[in-house]
Amino acid sequence: MGIAILDYGSGNLRSAQRAFEKTGLPVEITADFDTALNAEGLVVPGVGAFSACMSGLSKIKGDEIVRKRRQLSRPTLGICVGMQIFFSEGVEHGKHSGVGIWNATVEKLASPILPHMGWNTVSAHSDSILFKGVADQSFYFVHSYAVKGELPVLASTTFYGEEFISAVEDQSFSATQFHPEKSGDAGLALIRNWVTSL
Repeated sequence: MGIAILDYGSGNLRSAQRAFEKTGLPVEITADFDTALNAEGLVVPGVGAFSACMSGLSKIKGDEIVRKRRQLSRPTLGICVGMQIFFSEGVEHGKHSGVGIWNATVEKLASPILPHMGWNTVSAHSDSILFKGVADQSFYFVHSYAVKGELPVLASTTFYGEEFISAVEDQSFSATQFHPEKSGDAGLALIRNWVTSL
């Protein structure tokens, strides 16, 4: 069935589509419940504020799609705010509930210069599949909020003012705080690693 990119009014859909098409799999941008639920792999992009993304997601029942795919162990990848909304809550512009795949709060980074924008490295977990062959590469970030601290799942981290979680790999669910579709060859390699694991 290929890859579905969830269209809920947030995210760089066309650039994501182009990047994922380079894997050779068919890629479809969709807001359709059944198409997104049944895709071989689902990509949940996201730009902007946590609350706005959750609002857009709810309008197409995207939160239900994500939770259902979790129950069914269907591969799903969140990108940037698409990663953040997988957590239980965010505090940007007040407290807002997320989808709740992982129990943690998305908080403002403690750095004098925000947003964290540009290229940065990732301390990849030794068991990471996503970073296979690109653990020493830089990736492109644009964000002011992130998840900090320990998670009871495989997590990779990045430092910007403080350490934060920049990628999560948890069985069928993965997520990156950075934009792999904007991260050149390293990003494309990471996307291929994810697609290979489907």
